[in-house]
Amino acid sequence: MTAPDFDARRFKSIERAGFNRIAARYADGAHLRADLADALLGAARLAPGRLVLDLASGPGLLARAAARQVQPGGWVLASDIAEEMLAEGARRTLGEIAAAAPSAGAPALSFAAADAEQLCLPDASFDCVLAGLALFMFPHPERALAEMHRVLRPGGRVALSTWGARDDVPLIRCAQDCIARLLPAPKVARPSVFRFGDAAVLEAALAAAGFVDVYIEPCRFTCHFADAAAYWQAFLDLAGGAAEALARLPQATQHALRDAVAAELDAHRSASGTGYSIDALALVASAQRPAEGTLGGQTAPNGG
Repeated sequence: MTAPDFDARRFKSIERAGFNRIAARYADGAHLRADLADALLGAARLAPGRLVLDLASGPGLLARAAARQVQPGGWVLASDIAEEMLAEGARRTLGEIAAAAPSAGAPALSFAAADAEQLCLPDASFDCVLAGLALFMFPHPERALAEMHRVLRPGGRVALSTWGARDDVPLIRCAQDCIARLLPAPKVARPSVFRFGDAAVLEAALAAAGFVDVYIEPCRFTCHFADAAAYWQAFLDLAGGAAEALARLPQATQHALRDAVAAELDAHRSASGTGYSIDALALVASAQRPAEGTLGGQTAPNGG
């Protein structure tokens, strides 16, 4: 649920600007989330020949990996509301092609700007939809889930990831706590990145959208940072609209935030005493659009 005075259009505009700002750095930080990406792709059960839509694809990190898994004969469409994210993904894809052996050929991968809550795509046109760390960012996630269901073919599969409960994600919580202490509360609260951190809430949202055979599993991973500055930069490189708002603050306030983060991280200092090791929990969910002639995953009588 969003607040009555929440402006979804303005929120999307800020998110778009923020992710456009951080496109290259977001891609550079992919190694921090590699275990989560692997878990999501595993849940998708991709195979050669599949047609895949990657929603909120950013610079195409999941999309490029998926494109390799659906060959030969498959194709992936990477979509995002932030066009600079897609442009960064296209540049990196071309770089990979240039560095590969000539016989490798170009991946079956395309990029297109799109709003996940209102996709300009035909019904029943994909075998799989991916959405990595995205559902909580949509102002109206129920609309995005409805669109995922619509563009999937009967029997098609959705695989997505969300952050877990707030207490289980110090990777995000440490920075957010510092921001909450030093800055006034926003007049209109942003949707929480942890709003699908309860597996029961995530399962209910998928079921309400018409998906069946919902399966959710935790994915725990640890990120390592050389110092507090590296952690803070990594947070900004994930934060999208929040990063855009923070970039507009006075320099003195930005410095105060960095200092507060350094103190907050003391509890996460690595055992060696050098750098920090910070844990995170994500949830990886998979589900299916019911096959034709089924109700709730069970065969309907007389095929109706």
